[in-house]
Parts: sequence; C-alpha cells; structure tokens
Amino acid sequence: MFQLKWLWHNLKGDRVRYVLALFLSVAGSSLTIVNPYIGQLIVDTFVTGADAAQKLIDERALLIGLIFGMIGFSFLRTGMAYFTTLLYERASQNMLYRVRIYLYNKIQGQDMHYYDLNRTGDLMTKMTGDLDMVRHTMSWIFKTIIESLTVFLAAVVYFFYIDVALTWWLLLLSPPIFVTAFLFARRVRPMYTDLRERLSQLNTTTQENISGNRVVKAFAREEHEIEKFNEKNVNYSKANKAAAMVWLDYFPYLETFAQGFNVILMLAGGLFVMNGRITFGEFSAFSALIWGLSNPMRNIGIIINDIQRFFASLSKIIEVYYAHPKIVNEHNPVVKRRYQGRIQFEQVSFKHDNATVLENIDFTVEPGETIAIMGATGSGKTTLISLIPRFYDATKGRVLVDGVDVRKLELDELRGNIGVATQDVLLFSDTIDGNIAFGNPELPEEEVTKFARLAAAHDFIRKMPEGYDTLVGERGVGLSGGQKQRIALARAMAIQPPILILDDTTSAVDLETEEHIQQSLRELDFTCTKIIIAQRVSTTAQADRILILDNGRVIEEGTHAELLAKRGYYYEVFMLQNEGIGRQATANG
Repeated sequence: MFQLKWLWHNLKGDRVRYVLALFLSVAGSSLTIVNPYIGQLIVDTFVTGADAAQKLIDERALLIGLIFGMIGFSFLRTGMAYFTTLLYERASQNMLYRVRIYLYNKIQGQDMHYYDLNRTGDLMTKMTGDLDMVRHTMSWIFKTIIESLTVFLAAVVYFFYIDVALTWWLLLLSPPIFVTAFLFARRVRPMYTDLRERLSQLNTTTQENISGNRVVKAFAREEHEIEKFNEKNVNYSKANKAAAMVWLDYFPYLETFAQGFNVILMLAGGLFVMNGRITFGEFSAFSALIWGLSNPMRNIGIIINDIQRFFASLSKIIEVYYAHPKIVNEHNPVVKRRYQGRIQFEQVSFKHDNATVLENIDFTVEPGETIAIMGATGSGKTTLISLIPRFYDATKGRVLVDGVDVRKLELDELRGNIGVATQDVLLFSDTIDGNIAFGNPELPEEEVTKFARLAAAHDFIRKMPEGYDTLVGERGVGLSGGQKQRIALARAMAIQPPILILDDTTSAVDLETEEHIQQSLRELDFTCTKIIIAQRVSTTAQADRILILDNGRVIEEGTHAELLAKRGYYYEVFMLQNEGIGRQATANG
C-alpha cells in the first residue's frame, strides 16, 4: 500500500491522464463482450434458427448492420487501445523524468557518509534499471492487470447472463489457478530481491574496472579482473536462471488449467447444446469469449513475475528517495559574504564507524596564515581538513570559521569561501578552461590564464593541441598526475577563496615546479588562509606553523626551525629526505 501511495504522489501532474487511461482500459476491455454478443445474434438468427434461410432474405439489412457493427466495434477498440497506451506511456515517462531529477538531486545532496556506505554501481543501477522497471510497470504491467481483470469479470458476467450452470463449471478451475499463483509469488519474491543485489554487484564491478583500467593494465591484471567480472556475471546469470526456472516449475500447471477452460466448454457446453439448454449461438459466444477466462489465467504468472521485479526495484528507489543526510544543505538564499579566514579547532574528536580517527585536536589559524600538516598515512590528516567545509561533522568539540561554529553556517556560503584541491584529482570531461573555471563559470579568459600560471600549468597547457580549449578525457585521461594536480590547484585558486585547502597537491610535481607553486601561493593578490597537507619538507618549510599528526592526535606543533630543534618526527623526516637528496646530488656529481 505504501508503494502505491508513493506512485500516486509522484504522478502529480499526470494523475488525470493516468486515471483517464485506467478508465479507458476498463471501458475498452468491457467492450470485448460486444462482438461475441453480436456473433451470438448472427448465429441464432441467420445460421441455426428455424427460419434462418428466410431471415437471410427478409432481414439481410440487419445481417449487414450486425457485421458492420462488429467491424466498427473492432476499430473502436483498436483506437481506444492505441490512445490508452499513449496515455500510459506519456504519464509514466513524465513520472520517470521527474523522479530521476529528484533522485539525482537527492544523491547530490547526500553527505560524504552516504557515499562511504553506497557503491557507485548500486546508485547507477537505481538511477537506470530500477527506474525503468517502475516505468515499465506503470505503463504496461498495471495496464495488463486492469485489462485482464476487466475482461475476466466482463466475460463472467456475460456467461452468467447466458447460462449460470455452465459458467460455474468453467469457474471450477479458478481456485486452483489462484492457489498456484500465490505459491509462485511467495517463492519467487525473495529471489528477485537477491537478483537485484547481484545485478548491482555486477554493475559495481564493471564501473570500477572501466574507471580503473589504467591501474589494471599497469599491473597486468586483466585476466584477474576478467575472472572477477565473470564470477559476478555467473552469479547474476545463475540467480536469473533460478528465478526463471521457478516460473517454469509453475508454468505447466497454469497452462494446463488455462487450456482446461476449453476442455470443460467442449464437454459441458456441448452437452448443454445437445440437451437444448443453450443455443448454438450462445455456445459460439462462449467459444468466442473463453479466452477472456483463459488468457488472464495464463498471464497471471508473467504478471506476478514482473510485479516481483517491480517491488524489488521500487524498494531500492524508495531507499534513495527518503534518504536523509546527516549534514543538510538547505540552499537558503543569503547574501553571501567573504570570510576573513580565521579557523579554530576546539577539542575536536571524530569517530567513523565507531573507530576513533581524530582525538582532542585543538589549534587556531589566523587569517592569511599558512599551516602545514604532516603525518604518517592514516594519521587523520584528510579527515581533519574535511571537517572545515563540513564534509563530515565533528563527533565532539567544535570547528569554527570566523568565530562561528561551521554547523551554524549556511553550507553554500561556507563552501563558497573555501577552495579545495585534493590528492585524488577528478577532472570533468570538459575543456581545460572549463575545468579551471568550474567554481566560477563566468571567470574571464585572462583570469583563467592567470591562475594557470600561478599553478605552473600555463606552459604545458599552451603546448597542447587546442590550448585551453583542449578537451580533457574522463577523469583527466591523457594528462600526467602532475598536470592534473596543477589544473586542480588552478581550479581551487580561481575562486579566490579566503580559505585554501591543499591535500598533498604537489606530490606528483618536480621540485622546481613545486618551488614555483610555493612562491605563487606566498604572493597571492588576495588574503587567503592556507592549510596544506604535505609529505615533503620542502613544502612545509615555508609555512608559518607545522602540525604533526599521529593516530589522530597532534604530537608536534611549531615552525620549521622549532620542530627541527625538537628532534622528533619532523626532524626524522627532514633527515631522511635531505639524506636522499644528498645521495642523489653525490651520484649526479
């Protein structure tokens, strides 16, 4: 019932069209009794009647009228069926369009925790195959159910009108058919839920391998990935076949019962004709309309099959439809202001899936200050900077920007004041110009060039076939890691944010290029608080302050000179990196 309410809610704007389609389905299916009735009159009047030969002469106009009536009703039903199908398709396609937009917006509005829990392939399945299954049900399955039920009831009513006893004989087969259908539905429903999950796994594997094809080729793991895909494909195929075989288990019984209507009609109906209980015309009406009983019974298995698929898909769509993010972006219209860029962490702790990632982080960054964060892999560096734009919320403590808890700030305004460049660079399938101006599509061309120069990207962009108009492949295919990082850095700086967060964005560039970028960051023509995650001492040395994280805690804090003097973690990293540089210089010499 809830699912039907959901469908009705999302039909808003097409409800009249859909209700009209349902009404026309009932009306058109009810007209199926007209031609058998006319056929009965023709047979009893002009074929088997006592004075049939005379009536063929005397009432020829009536015969012609009845024949044209049958033809006319056939055309009428055909026209109504066409128009009805058109209405179903229009209503279902419009609903699909609206729901797909809503779901896409819903997914866009989810927080990072949602993406941590949901696989890309699963979300793609919901947005494509599951939605199309709902459309198919709205435009075809419900139509088939309504028309089959109407034809069945119309035929039963007409049969009772002709002869009650013969009708009851025919209806003897209905109870076993419904019992068989019930058993089939109860057995197959969990199988389609499992089938839907296996399809999602298959799509996830496909998506991961297509997006990660370079890694697969780099490690020569094509055979392994093919085997993994084949395993998922076999699992999906087995589940599909298992569900299909269940239908085949019940199909012989349903088909036998459906054919049984004709057998009963031949035996009981033939006996009633010989006994004079019904006329031959009435028997012909039964024969012409017996499909109205057998076809719905024959289709019941197919309908149940599709209905189970529908409920399995709809449940997944509703999961997305009613999913609520923990961090809600209300998109409230506010007069967006430029922040000063003061950042405070007050006794901040963060847990992810009950595992402590950050604990008692406490520091302040003044406007225009540059803070470098260093630490071993898994120490919580990326999580820490993710709390500033509220990709996640602190479990304990507060993160403040300009003295205001970020949880009280409008998200669009907060994030509009923060430029972010991550280590895992994602470039869109657009021009280089479009990627750099992503945060501000109205950015003038000279400004795009300016920030590309600051990010040490202008020289290699200029050498590309179409310069800034060169199309970047999916996820930046065709560019080196360092080139992608520099374009991402230019994109982050292009919005001229008061807060700039850089997550190891120079790890793939050479030392000379890194020095150029560091110089550019120091000489920005707008006030900017910079938080830089880095593993190179050459990057952190010029920072106003350096934080060292270890297992989610700040274990060292100070300037480059102060941390060297402490001879702790930072000193060890410095010695390791400078020893490596010294050895390389000796070897080159």
